[in-house]
Amino acid sequence: MALALLYAGFVLYDRSAPGGTAPAAENGVLLFSVVFVILAVGGALFTLTPAPRAVEVGGDRVVVVGRWGRRRQLPALGQLSFRVVRRYPVGWLAGSPVELVEIWGEGIPIRGYLVDAELFAGANASPRG
Repeated sequence: MALALLYAGFVLYDRSAPGGTAPAAENGVLLFSVVFVILAVGGALFTLTPAPRAVEVGGDRVVVVGRWGRRRQLPALGQLSFRVVRRYPVGWLAGSPVELVEIWGEGIPIRGYLVDAELFAGANASPRG
């Protein structure tokens, strides 16, 4: 939203500035438009990356299927530690509460995921700081 407002401000400024009636190719509106599209698409991809497509919780392992199809196998929930970084309430983007969690274990680097609330409740909660 902020990016769209910034873009609209640039376009309005360009149109009202001296020489603002010049063709779009000459006064930078096309450059602003290209930068806006790149930032909007890049921001959307960056935002959606930590939201996995699926999480399969089994007795002996947890499999996280990433947004782009990559499957990561993790040990059972009891062998993992997790920390809730942020909780998001029900809203127009999600019909149920969502949590941004960090998960790690022995030999497993910290990974962040956007998942349904309480999905990793069987893991060891930790106040890792």
